[in-house]
Amino acid sequence: MTTPPEVAITPEVLESELSLMTAVTRLDFLSRRDNVAIDAPTDNADTDDDWLSLKDVGTSLDVEEALELLALGEVVARKAHDSRHLGIRAALRGGADWAQVARALGVSPRDAWEDHTTWLDGQEQARRGGDADALDAAAVTAAREWAGSRPA
Repeated sequence: MTTPPEVAITPEVLESELSLMTAVTRLDFLSRRDNVAIDAPTDNADTDDDWLSLKDVGTSLDVEEALELLALGEVVARKAHDSRHLGIRAALRGGADWAQVARALGVSPRDAWEDHTTWLDGQEQARRGGDADALDAAAVTAAREWAGSRPA
């Protein structure tokens, strides 16, 4: 008897196949299914923060679903990070300054600017590497103009 090939559930596969909304919806669905199995037998205020109480609790997810849940979490984080930078570009285009952007992100203006310009560097590298989804040269140039110089 031959073993069927293993299905590759990786962030890269899921990222290319799913939009952010679809990934979040699937992540939420799997999380809720797993949480029903976890919460039901231990649902009381005394054990809410006791991680050891989860040790003997099963899951309603099979191994593939649990791995998909894990990979989806990574996909959502990656896509949310890209959406963060699209939001920064929109805020800067709309006239926000780095102090306002930083406040919305909960970081310092300098950290926000540095993270954003590092992301723009990555977009340039990705485009040169053939990533059709990366910002094109004109978009990166415009984003750098809106970003301006590093805040003090």
